[in-house]
Amino acid sequence: MSFVLALAAGLASPLAFAQAQPAAPKNKTALVADLISRMTLDEKIGQLRLISIGPEMPIAQLADEIAAGRVGGTFNSVNRPDNRRLQDAAMKSRLKIPMFYAYDVIHGHRTTFPIGLGLASSWDLGAVDVMARTAAREASADSIDMTFAPMVDIARDPRWGRTSEGFGEDPYLVSEIAKAAVKGFQGGTLPVPGGHIMTAVKHFALYGAVEGGRDYNTVDMSPMRMYQDYLPPYRAAIDAGSGGVMVALNSINGVPATSNTWLMQDLLRKDWGFKGVAVSDHGAIIELIRHGVAKDEREAAKLAINNGIDLSMADSVYLKELPGLVKSGEVSMKAIDNAVREVLGAKYDMGLFRDPYLRIGVAKDDPPDLNADSRLSRPAAREVARKSMVLLENRNRTLPLARSAAIALVGPLADAPIDMLGSWSAAGYSKNAVTLRAGLNAAVAKDGKGRVIYARGANITNDESIVKYLNFLNWDTPEVTQDPRAPAEMIAEAVKAAQQADVVVAAVGEARGMSHESSSRTSLDLPQSQRDLITALKATGKPLVLVLMNGRPLALVREQQEADAILETWYTGTEGGNAIADVLYGDYNPAGKLPISFPRSVGQIPTYYNHPRLGRPFTEGKPGNYTSQYYEEVTGPLYPFGYGLSYTDFTLSDVTLSSPTMARKGKVEATVTVKNTGQRAGETVVQLYIQDVAASVVRPVKELRDFRKLMLQPGEERQVRFTVDEDKLKFFNAQLRRVAEPGRFNVQIGFDSQSVREQGFELLQ
Repeated sequence: MSFVLALAAGLASPLAFAQAQPAAPKNKTALVADLISRMTLDEKIGQLRLISIGPEMPIAQLADEIAAGRVGGTFNSVNRPDNRRLQDAAMKSRLKIPMFYAYDVIHGHRTTFPIGLGLASSWDLGAVDVMARTAAREASADSIDMTFAPMVDIARDPRWGRTSEGFGEDPYLVSEIAKAAVKGFQGGTLPVPGGHIMTAVKHFALYGAVEGGRDYNTVDMSPMRMYQDYLPPYRAAIDAGSGGVMVALNSINGVPATSNTWLMQDLLRKDWGFKGVAVSDHGAIIELIRHGVAKDEREAAKLAINNGIDLSMADSVYLKELPGLVKSGEVSMKAIDNAVREVLGAKYDMGLFRDPYLRIGVAKDDPPDLNADSRLSRPAAREVARKSMVLLENRNRTLPLARSAAIALVGPLADAPIDMLGSWSAAGYSKNAVTLRAGLNAAVAKDGKGRVIYARGANITNDESIVKYLNFLNWDTPEVTQDPRAPAEMIAEAVKAAQQADVVVAAVGEARGMSHESSSRTSLDLPQSQRDLITALKATGKPLVLVLMNGRPLALVREQQEADAILETWYTGTEGGNAIADVLYGDYNPAGKLPISFPRSVGQIPTYYNHPRLGRPFTEGKPGNYTSQYYEEVTGPLYPFGYGLSYTDFTLSDVTLSSPTMARKGKVEATVTVKNTGQRAGETVVQLYIQDVAASVVRPVKELRDFRKLMLQPGEERQVRFTVDEDKLKFFNAQLRRVAEPGRFNVQIGFDSQSVREQGFELLQ
């Protein structure tokens, strides 16, 4: 059994502090119906409010509000004593309806795992499960009942800052990860047991398609593209049992998601049969006024509640406006009851009616130090982080590094603990993070060989306006600190270190705040301060390894030419420095594959592998005149979807199909043989793509439909068999019916989306 699978099995056990769960007094439907029949209108409205402790709502005031039945849940309260006090207040209310506590647990809780793009780069659903189960266990130990995750927005414009949070550009891969994350967080059963937490999949819907990659911008999209490319991951999470949905901030075809009846009622509730709770995003209801679809708060509240927004996050619009709207008849009691039913149902499914203190526990078991190292899951974080890295370049076998090598470690991210964690790092504590510098030093100390010579070399950026912006996002403690020395002086120090070393390792990329909510960019280049550093290091003639830390695909044409090796690490989390050192020294053979394409420049956006077929496509090796291309640079991505190197080599045989035809409801077996022809054991990901040759509508050039990750010893070969059934051939046609049309289909199998072997068959009438 692999480490990840063994760890996942171990994490299935409930928390030690979780109290025994007595049987619920009634079944869900009966309990909720009974409560609703006894609730006043004010108590019902109170259940629809999701409030955060803060200056506008101190904990004492919040406890009074809860005792009066005017709050249903809180978010961002992440310690048991505070939440116990609030639950005590709820138990003093007239109906003793329990509170619930929510938090953005995205890629870990106390232990931070790699960001979403890193998890997706593992192409390992077991690793996703380990992250989710570990995060749920730790969040549950901090009294959290719900996470606003997984974030499954398809992202094809890397200018968008929240690209870092999601799982990439492909609907199939993101959907598979969505299912694994929901099951890992929730535990696979309802009610959600202790040691697990409920999910609210986000951001429903299409948030990753905001125009120009600018956060909160509008989305204008054809229904067919929605159904085919952008909606499947949300549906997958819901089908996997996600108890909640967080509604997006953007508008869709002119209607904000928060007031979009087609989205929330026709699609989500009626077509998909969603029975869970719908949560507004932060302040989204009052933002209907700024969108220009509501004239005032009263109209905003009316639109939201009638649209099925059950929980109002971080505003008082429902509290102020719903009583008058019900009294006037503009909002029916049925609409209120529907929302309350979903909120109470979610609390039932969290297990809170059986035990309101299920995840709060008893005071004697409260941890004395919330950030204690003993509360972390370091082995799991290190293992998953190693799986998340993608080797982009490795000329002349520069990697792995020799144990005896003198390493010049330079770059603004070489010793940056906060940046290791990435954005949305929940309760991750930067002082617990292992930096690359610490990881390399630990490896050298363990071996007693080699040495590390450190020099910062450059600041993240020399643009003070950007530094000011990044630090404004973190008003309590500035995250970006500038070295006051002149850039030339810092580079000179780095060059001196390089001249004393056998190899240079440069940790470059983005501060974590550069890949975050509202942090959209107009350029995908490394900041000029870092580009200057790389050029100076290249001039030393020493082998140059770039370790990238970033939350989006970067434009790396220049860096590809200058570096001997490039390792994409994203933001690797609490154990990142150790994990990166494991890969650099060859203790772990990198096997990650890109979940998103890397464009050559910002001018190529959008660049994604499964784009629609064209009448005048560019063909490599032929003149580009009168074809779809940009004439200033090479057409196509610098690094394609699914790409990633290894320290060993693999070969792939031709594709063999079990039949040249497929009958309706039949299947075809596609088989290849994979061989490790190198000198090291290693993993690779074999990817199955389908191309629909001729259809009733324009179809993508290819679509990922399956994948297998396998480990092979040197010289070992293995047969990999994929089952292609009719479902893998289906798509949404112009009438939005999901169909498989007769005709020819090409089966493509490869190690990335471009380098494939192909064989075809016919789907019969």
